[in-house]
Amino acid sequence: AYYDSLMFHRVIKNFMAQGGDSKSRYAKKNQRLGSGIAGYQLDNEIGQHFYHVKGALAAARQPDELNPDKKSSSSQFYIVQGASVNTEQLDKNERKYDIVYTEKQRELYNKLGGSPQLDMEYTVFGRVYEGIELIDSICYQPTDAYARPLEDLRFKVRVIRD
Repeated sequence: AYYDSLMFHRVIKNFMAQGGDSKSRYAKKNQRLGSGIAGYQLDNEIGQHFYHVKGALAAARQPDELNPDKKSSSSQFYIVQGASVNTEQLDKNERKYDIVYTEKQRELYNKLGGSPQLDMEYTVFGRVYEGIELIDSICYQPTDAYARPLEDLRFKVRVIRD
């Protein structure tokens, strides 16, 4: 599978863990990562019903200056660890993006935390429900100046069908 043996190449405590860089499979120690892609981008699927509560699984993308349509990476993704979220942050987003958070969304942000500054900016396509404590263990790893973990954190992906 594409993702087998790739690594989390960028982790930031109280924010997120990013992986899926194709160049990370054979990366050498201290090699800077983050530019490897599968060769194409996907249209964004940004909407107010997709939000960045802790455990959100979302598509990485290039910055707005290079990617004004906010197209998603076809391979790179991140998992939100986030931090505590207060009502003022959510109220600010509602005004900025002309959205309304549901009571459930506010409740989850209050309970779990997250990264609401990413809402309406990136495509969220899933969420971790079990094993969420692994996000903390990944995001608390020591990193270099580019947020690459000092110890390689490789992953294996399996598709589970019901």
